[in-house]
Amino acid sequence: MIDENTQATAPYLPPWEQRLRRFGYTPRPHTPLRDRLTAPFPRPFARWSGWAGPLLVAALAGVLRFWHLGTPHTVVFDETYYAKDAWSLLRLGYEGTWPDRKIADPQILADPQVIPLSDPGVFVAHPPGGKWVIALGEWMFGLNPFGWRFLTAVLGTLSVLMLCRIGRRLFRSTLLGCLAGTLIALDGLHYVMSRTALLDLVVMFFALAAFGCLLIDRDKARARLASSLRQADGHIRPDAHTATRARTGLRPWRLAAGVCLGLASSAKWNGLYFLAFFAALTLLWDVGARRMAGAHHPYRAVLRKDLGWSLLSLIPVATATYLATWTGWFRSSDGYDRHWADGRGGPWSWIPAPLRSLWHYEHGVYQFNVNLDSFHKYESNPWSWLVLGRPVLFHYESPKPGTTGCHTAPNCSQTILALGTPALWWTACAALAYVLYRWALRRDWRAGTILCGAAAGYLPWFLYQDRTIFSFYAVVLVPYLCLAVTMLLAALLGPRNAPETRRLQGAVAAGVIVLLIAWNFIYFFPLYTAQTIPYADWQARMWLESWI
Repeated sequence: MIDENTQATAPYLPPWEQRLRRFGYTPRPHTPLRDRLTAPFPRPFARWSGWAGPLLVAALAGVLRFWHLGTPHTVVFDETYYAKDAWSLLRLGYEGTWPDRKIADPQILADPQVIPLSDPGVFVAHPPGGKWVIALGEWMFGLNPFGWRFLTAVLGTLSVLMLCRIGRRLFRSTLLGCLAGTLIALDGLHYVMSRTALLDLVVMFFALAAFGCLLIDRDKARARLASSLRQADGHIRPDAHTATRARTGLRPWRLAAGVCLGLASSAKWNGLYFLAFFAALTLLWDVGARRMAGAHHPYRAVLRKDLGWSLLSLIPVATATYLATWTGWFRSSDGYDRHWADGRGGPWSWIPAPLRSLWHYEHGVYQFNVNLDSFHKYESNPWSWLVLGRPVLFHYESPKPGTTGCHTAPNCSQTILALGTPALWWTACAALAYVLYRWALRRDWRAGTILCGAAAGYLPWFLYQDRTIFSFYAVVLVPYLCLAVTMLLAALLGPRNAPETRRLQGAVAAGVIVLLIAWNFIYFFPLYTAQTIPYADWQARMWLESWI
């Protein structure tokens, strides 16, 4: 009898891998087919421990993010657009007209009951999904800094919890999952964006939620595929016929991922890149599962059995979700370009007029976004983002001597700087190189998954280097950078069966790196929270000339 643990059950090797063997290539060490498909958690495993640690890390992150959330009591950076658009969505269902922001902002803060909002729709550069999120906080707490920042703080806190659980599932370790969550909780850029009513953190949250949904779907689909390979004697063996024809059943987690990707795209259009990258990733996951199960033509098998779920559960669901966020605009009479297509003929007249009007509106938004090249003091090139070449100053004041926090110093500063924790980001540069090595030369699917998320959030911006772009757009990268750093630290720790001395040395090295990141976050904390500090202390934290 051939047991599932014998080499005879090794998966089918494609021709490219057989050719590489001639040049000294060696495949990964053999493990049982069941474990390769389902990657079980180590035993013993208690369900409660998988939640207790992540909830504790998320609670710490929440305390940090909600601490003095309404400070400063003013409009910070582009909150002047999104906070008011969100309020307009609550009142009108679409973005109405506001007067010049220099007039409106002080008026809103002085007396929120007197709001200079009028009905005619106004052209805006981003879809309404992210502003609906901000609007929910304003609906609960009013048009004030705490209200318009509340939901981004909630999403920032929940993203820490999600990353703990995602890291746990990805690395099959609660400790490593909590480590990934701790890293994102201590990242300065993620922290600042969690306390500011901008759209990029909303994109990050829903893209990360989709990432987690797809990981769950991967595990469940592979478990069902493994069950279909179980033989009468109870063993799991590769079988070409079964691997080609087996169905993986209903996949609700992919439907959930489609909803999340639609919501990410409805906040800002860079969410569409996550949709494209993740759709390709799921296809490759399905191909890998079919090949491992024994299919001699895994791509053909995926085209027949999995393509519908890979594409129909992502792209159409995401599209429907995106359109749903425009419901207020569809139902309005005064939304910008709402009736542009009414009465117009042409070859596309068979499409309902509201959809053609939206297409015309979105085409104008696209033209605006790709051609935006006006100079801004804090714009930066994506080549500099990973090394934090040019952070964005969201807020700056020079309090007078004698005010709170500025009693002895002759000059003081109060800033909010959208700067990632330098020790984390600079470590992440090395971690990305290590993850690339693990994916390219060790065929580690976890590394490829992390790289896919990072690439979706980073590489597309190189297409728009002539456009006015900012480094805080890179907040969508932060979860995948934290996962990459976690994978690097796990390599420093070494395998579970490594000698005790090796594990101790790795634990010391990894611990030193984590402590440096934590210290670095604390050191820059005054610059993330608009605390009043002496000007000399602010200048001491300007490590690079380009930060000033």
